Amino acid sequence: MTQRKIAATVLAQLLGGWTGRGPAYLNLAHSLQHLILDGRLPLAAYLPSERTLAEALGLSRNTIKASYNVLQDEGFLYLRPGVRGVIRLPAGASTPGVPLPPLTHPHLLDFASAALPAPEGLIHEAYTHALTALPTYLPTHGYLPLGLPALRSAVAARYAARGLPTTAEQVVITFGAQHALSLIVRVFTSPGDRVLVDQPTYPHALDALRGASCRIVPVALTPEGWDPDAWAAAARQTSPRLAYLIPDFHNPTGHLMPDAVRTQITRLCRETRTLLVVDETLTDLALDVPVPSPFAGNDRYDTVVSIGSMSKSFWGGLRLGWIRAPRDVAERLGAARSSVDLGTPVVEQLAGAWLLQDPGPFLERRQQQLREQREVLTEQLNLQLPEWIYRLPEGGLSLWVTLPQPIGPALVAQATRFGLRLTAGERFAHDGLLARQLRLPFTRPAAELHEGVTRLATLYRELVSDDSRRNDPRVNVQLDMY
Repeated sequence: MTQRKIAATVLAQLLGGWTGRGPAYLNLAHSLQHLILDGRLPLAAYLPSERTLAEALGLSRNTIKASYNVLQDEGFLYLRPGVRGVIRLPAGASTPGVPLPPLTHPHLLDFASAALPAPEGLIHEAYTHALTALPTYLPTHGYLPLGLPALRSAVAARYAARGLPTTAEQVVITFGAQHALSLIVRVFTSPGDRVLVDQPTYPHALDALRGASCRIVPVALTPEGWDPDAWAAAARQTSPRLAYLIPDFHNPTGHLMPDAVRTQITRLCRETRTLLVVDETLTDLALDVPVPSPFAGNDRYDTVVSIGSMSKSFWGGLRLGWIRAPRDVAERLGAARSSVDLGTPVVEQLAGAWLLQDPGPFLERRQQQLREQREVLTEQLNLQLPEWIYRLPEGGLSLWVTLPQPIGPALVAQATRFGLRLTAGERFAHDGLLARQLRLPFTRPAAELHEGVTRLATLYRELVSDDSRRNDPRVNVQLDMY
């Protein structure tokens, strides 16, 4: 198995200004722990040798050796004589595949689901039109593995209107984005194939890849977004079969990928013969910038397969998504789908086709609603939790918040006591990291956002108090790492 290696120059850049009061070896060890827990350093990767890191940081080898020994003693590094140290997590730390908290109580304020309720009246009207059109299809068997022609044409027309020529034959209708990804993974990967993903990323994408027994290769996002050099290093070291990314208002960080980076990653995937799967389910939810152009507009070599959905912009209950791909790929996906299911329900597809006839006015109202709710959430965070750090996303549905302490799992565990439903950052990581992060959606009404932050602030103050640290073992597990 090919194992990733962290170059000393790359690690020095990631560390940034790591020095502080106290012994240098302890400051360095604690800074490395932060990088590991925040997902910036991948698990099972090799750290640089003592000599090369000492040269890169301008330190003695003894200082590096002492730092590595601290990491080993605290469970973050596996060391053997003559072999580079391998990054790991301490025994008993978070594990991958953390489930979303269940909706077990109807009165919980839901800060876990980044999804909007149905727009008043519009979905009902869409189904009314669908039922009116349904008699035309009743004489047929109703099985449409590739999708209803009217909806496929409507999706293709939207791509074309945004600058990417597309025909209906290039579109496959699915039960949403997760179903689309699962179908792609089933057709184009085999157990054991490596798949590149962002770290953090969409949790259900990780679930789909684990379910297919793929080897997930996380590539950490920086505070500014994607690092093309890190993507290139991961691709060339691991020879992935497939890559999955969310370039538009990334879930959960909200980042928007620059055009230059899109071109670089597309070229990289072409050179390494990696199928690039691009999730554009949040594209329509641009709040401060124009709606991005389709990612596949950079692709001249059939490297990119695009996923879209109506769940985030319209309503999740529609269960409508799609795959936009080269025609031969679309036909292959449709043929493979028939062994699992025979297509998406006709009524929902008719409703979706009607909604996509002229979505502009509705989407503008959606965007304005989200701007207002984002403002309420950020105002309350600034007022009640000023020590929490976030960047304002230019679109999407949520904030990605960094906490002063790695107590995200403890917040989630205690949230129901305060009438909240939360999702910890570890849910968005392949390897159980990101304990200092939370995703906070701004998809609820203003009054709920205000009340939710008030409850969250009360919970947080309780957890960080001395008494709470002694009484909550989950907090102790995370704080003891430092």
